[in-house]
Amino acid sequence: MHYTTVKTILSPTNGMNLYRGCSHGCIYCDSRSNVYQMNHEFEDIEVKKNSLELLKKSLKNKRQKVMVGTGSMADPYMPIEKRLEYTRNALKLIYKYGHGFTCITKSDLILRDLDLIKKINETTKSVVQMTLTTADEDLCKILEPNVCSTKRRVEVLKILNKNNIPSVVWLCPILPFINDNEENINKILDYCIDSNVKGILSFQMGLTLRDGNREYFYKKLDENFSGLKDKYITHFKSNYHAPSPNNSKLMRIFYKRTNDAGIMNKPNDIFSYLHELPAKNETKQTTLI
Repeated sequence: MHYTTVKTILSPTNGMNLYRGCSHGCIYCDSRSNVYQMNHEFEDIEVKKNSLELLKKSLKNKRQKVMVGTGSMADPYMPIEKRLEYTRNALKLIYKYGHGFTCITKSDLILRDLDLIKKINETTKSVVQMTLTTADEDLCKILEPNVCSTKRRVEVLKILNKNNIPSVVWLCPILPFINDNEENINKILDYCIDSNVKGILSFQMGLTLRDGNREYFYKKLDENFSGLKDKYITHFKSNYHAPSPNNSKLMRIFYKRTNDAGIMNKPNDIFSYLHELPAKNETKQTTLI
């Protein structure tokens, strides 16, 4: 872990990353890609020391209320958050200044902040986005070794639902020749339906590989799936997109089951929902007790 000072914290679309790098160890993580120009080891988490000061200033000065998002590049609920509480303190600011909140995570640590997420949702809007890739618990330990299991994440989704917090599931990546099978997709969809999720994001079945994350992914394939790296190289060469050979069949299952269950399944619709802050009574600045 190391600290850095930054000039800005919110993007033009009101996204933020309080940390840079990640310790979850997911073998497919795109955030490892060289394109992001990370100048430190990925597991050496960069903590943006002045991020909360910048966030306070930005939120306080916004004329319109917005949805503040986090988690696109680094999970806001990595183990380091348990001690530092940057995400929790950001939630306090979001609530204080009457904005909405959404995040992407794989961690059950988010339940620690359920009190604040509920308060924000009562005043404006909260949406929790959870990534699910495999229903096989043993495979989950290989693909996502340092984070809670799929079953635990589903428990989190159900707890959120009981507390009237809407959720969206990222059904990706689906790795060719590993978890791109009907049994896996149907089981994850079962989980989503049972948890009453609002939407499921799928960008077709497959994954993306760029310089940086490709090398790490192939290293992990060699460690855990003998011979599979050569199969990837044969099928996908150095292409950015590695689509599942089962994509068409699996996407038909995905669309049929989500349509039947009344679950949002079009990425543009879901992203519009995540960015939309419903018109409510004018929110007064709130003091946390």
